[in-house]
Amino acid sequence: MRSVDEQLARVLAAAVRPSPVRVAISEAQGLLCAEDVVAERALPGFDQAAVDGYAARSVDVQQAAEEPITMPVVGEIVAGSRQPRRLQPGQLVRVNTGAPLPTLADAVVPLDYTDEHPAKVTVNRSVPSAAFVRREGEDVQTGDVAVRRGAVIGAAQVGLLAAVGRNKVLVHPRPRVSIISVGEELVDIDRPPGGGQVYDVNTYALAAAARDAGAEVTRVGIVSAETRRLHEVVEGRLLLSEVVVIVGGVGGTVGKDVRATLAELGDIDMTRVAVHPGSTQGFGRLGPDRVPTFLLPGNPVSALVVFEVLVRPLIRAALGKSNPYRRVINAELLSPVSSTKGRRGYLRGQLLRDRGSEQYLVQPVGAGGSHLLASLAEANCLIVVDEDVTELTAGEEVQVSFLAQRA
Repeated sequence: MRSVDEQLARVLAAAVRPSPVRVAISEAQGLLCAEDVVAERALPGFDQAAVDGYAARSVDVQQAAEEPITMPVVGEIVAGSRQPRRLQPGQLVRVNTGAPLPTLADAVVPLDYTDEHPAKVTVNRSVPSAAFVRREGEDVQTGDVAVRRGAVIGAAQVGLLAAVGRNKVLVHPRPRVSIISVGEELVDIDRPPGGGQVYDVNTYALAAAARDAGAEVTRVGIVSAETRRLHEVVEGRLLLSEVVVIVGGVGGTVGKDVRATLAELGDIDMTRVAVHPGSTQGFGRLGPDRVPTFLLPGNPVSALVVFEVLVRPLIRAALGKSNPYRRVINAELLSPVSSTKGRRGYLRGQLLRDRGSEQYLVQPVGAGGSHLLASLAEANCLIVVDEDVTELTAGEEVQVSFLAQRA
C-alpha cells in the first residue's frame, strides 16, 4: 500500500492553477488577487467632514474651551456638493457628514458642541486642528497598493476596490471540476429506483464538497460504463476541466472496463492507499493537457472521505492557497474507537468545547461502515488515527480535522 502522505504528494504535484482572469469586483469574492492593485486616486479624495456640524478654523474656536462663543453661520455644504467655498476668519459653515470642507477650514465642530442656532451658533467646546475631519489620502494615498497580490478578496477588499475606482480585478479563477458517476445500479433522484437500483448520491455530495472547496463545478451525473460512451464523456470533460472526479467502477468487471477506457486517455494509476475508508482508488493525468483525474470508490462515505483527504487539497492548491489543508487541532476523545491496522483512519466525530476548561472534546458518531452516510451528515470533524494505532480509549488525545468551520 502507498501511504496517504505519498499519495497526497503525487496529487499536489499535479495541481494546475488556471491562468489569471480579469473579472468584475462583484464576481471576485473568495478568490485570490493576482495583481497589486495600485490606487490611482487618494482615499478620501478630499478633506471632508467626519460628522454633522460646523466647518471652522480651529484657532477661531479656541476660546470656547474657557467660555462659550457665538459665531455667524454663513452657509451650508451638503455631501456631494461640487461648488468650492472659502471660509473667512471668524465664520462657520454648516456641513453634513461626508461634505467637502471649505478652504481654510481645518476642523469640524460637532452639532452637540453647539446650540445649533441657524444663523448665529454658540459654540460650547473648542476643537483642535483636524478634529472630526477625514483628511485627503489618510486611508490610501495615490500610488499606494490598495489590495496586494495573493490577498483573499472578501467584503472589505471588494469595498476598497470600489473606493479606489476599480470595477474589475485580476484574480486566480476557481478551478473547474467535473463530477461523473459510473454504475449500472444508479438512477437519478428524479425517478424512483427499481429493484436492485439506488439513487446517485455521489455526484450530488461530491459536487457540494467541491463547491465548498472553492471550485466551479459541473455535475455530469450518471454515465454508462460502456466503453465508447464513457470515453466520449470523459474526453469532453477533460477539455473543460482542471480536475475530473469519476466515482464508482474501482472494482469488479465494471472496474476493469472503466480503467481500460481511462487508460486510452492517459496514465491512470490504480493503487491501494493506506487509508480507511476508501483504500482502493485511482489517480492519473489524462488528456492532452494532463488533467488531474481521480477514480474514487462508490460507497458514499468512502468517496467523501477520499475527496476530503486528497481532492480538496488539490482544489485549494489550484486556487492558489499557500496552505490547502483543513485546520487540525487536538481534542480529548470521549469514547473509545478502533481503527484498521496499517491504514490511517478517518473516523466521523462531533467536536465539542468544554465551557469550563475551553478544551476541545470529540465524540465519535455512528459505526464505521463506508455506506453509513447519516453518521457523516451528523459529524462536524474527522478523527485522524495513525496507521500504527488500532485502539484508542476515552480520555486520550487525538488529532481532529475540521469539516465545519463553525465547530
